Amino acid sequence: MAYPVVLEPAHKPRKLQGLAQFLAASAVLALLTYGGFIFQINLLTISLLYLLVVVAVASRFGFWQASFISLVAVLLLDYFFEPPLFSFEVASSGIFVTLMTFEVTALTIGRLHGREMRVAREAAINRTEMEQLYELSRSSLLLDLRQAQGPQLAVLIHRIFNARAVALFDVNLSRQDRMGDWEAGEEDLAKECYLRDASLDDASTQTWQRILRAGPGSVGALVVRGKLSPLVIDALASLAAIAIDRHQWFEKEERAETSKKGEQLRATVMDALAHEFKTPLTAVQTASSGLLELGGLTESQDNLVRLIDGEAVRLNKLCTQLLKAAKLEAKQTGLQTADVKVVDLVQEVLATHEADAGRNSIRVVVEDSSLTVRADRELLAMILTQYIDNARKYSTIGTPIEIDARAGHNEVLFSVRNFGSVIRIEDRERIFERFYRSSEFKDAIAGTGIGLSVVKKAAEAHHGHVWVISDNQEGTTFYFSLPTDARRTH
Repeated sequence: MAYPVVLEPAHKPRKLQGLAQFLAASAVLALLTYGGFIFQINLLTISLLYLLVVVAVASRFGFWQASFISLVAVLLLDYFFEPPLFSFEVASSGIFVTLMTFEVTALTIGRLHGREMRVAREAAINRTEMEQLYELSRSSLLLDLRQAQGPQLAVLIHRIFNARAVALFDVNLSRQDRMGDWEAGEEDLAKECYLRDASLDDASTQTWQRILRAGPGSVGALVVRGKLSPLVIDALASLAAIAIDRHQWFEKEERAETSKKGEQLRATVMDALAHEFKTPLTAVQTASSGLLELGGLTESQDNLVRLIDGEAVRLNKLCTQLLKAAKLEAKQTGLQTADVKVVDLVQEVLATHEADAGRNSIRVVVEDSSLTVRADRELLAMILTQYIDNARKYSTIGTPIEIDARAGHNEVLFSVRNFGSVIRIEDRERIFERFYRSSEFKDAIAGTGIGLSVVKKAAEAHHGHVWVISDNQEGTTFYFSLPTDARRTH
């Protein structure tokens, strides 16, 4: 036999609980009344006992329960203890005073009870929110930084805070991730919040929009729909911004590490290739030089052998630069420092340099002939040689090249100036990068883009700096500053 199932309303237990509380308080009053009547307790004493019951009910259950108990207590006082006994004299002034006293007491205690309950509820809510925020902050630290943070954060916020819907826009990845139920037309709500650059609260729909700020700028926007306080929403926005910012820094570190490994690999390859090329180039140069020494060649043969010999010398120099660049890049070059007299070094570089008096004259200016600098002589000579080669290649025929060296306050400054083509402002930093050549000259003038990068590495090995200044009036001047021992030690 099937019995029907009766579904009672959810508020019925609460009504039953209130009725039980009222009956319990009434039973206490009945016991007090019985005891007071049997032991002939006076009116004042029994009134105070009734008042204690009213206070207890108000502090435990609230004003309305205490108000009912007050009315019952006054009726009991009037009937059993106020002359004439066993009759109701509701017009008595004493009864009204007692009733007002009980009601005021019930109201006061009830308000205090209500305030205490509200504070307790708020404390419980705050404790729950703090626990949820702690769980989110702990979980956000365990997110996979190799993946986008948006989907992971949306899932966490939706699960931990029981939000109806979550949307997060990451401006760095230009993507929006959503969780929960969103209505039509709300697909880009988080992105619109970011573009508007303003937070917005809609209490009617419980939709909270926040800009995610990290440092001076913003990294995205967060939209949450659910029963949450504004303080919790602000905390959520801060945690989401920190997570996205961590992901961006992790990506930068990954790219930097990848670039570093790529540079190391490239330096290793360059070193290996330069070593492999040097052996056959040395053999070619030796053979061509031997043919020239033997003589007996026709004019055409002599020209071809000289061409082979010249190109072998140029390739050999290029391989030397590659080897030097690879070692400087890998920081494998130990500086062989010594006191170098600047005048002697310049004369030595010019003596070994190929003469080309028909193209440019070279003027040397060294204010102090006794000027010395402590440096690696070979690297310092390489820097000057490269600067002079560049000056000859890019200068106008017939214009002078000026080499200058002077002592400053805490450094020695070298410069090589020529007059000719002007280097654009946007190229003045990049020409010291490996393999970079200005678009204006890479097809017109032969070169590899390696020489100046080696110069920069050699300068950095000495804790020095390189730079260039170029304009039509003053020409183009390449500088190299070498700090003195005191500054280098510091």
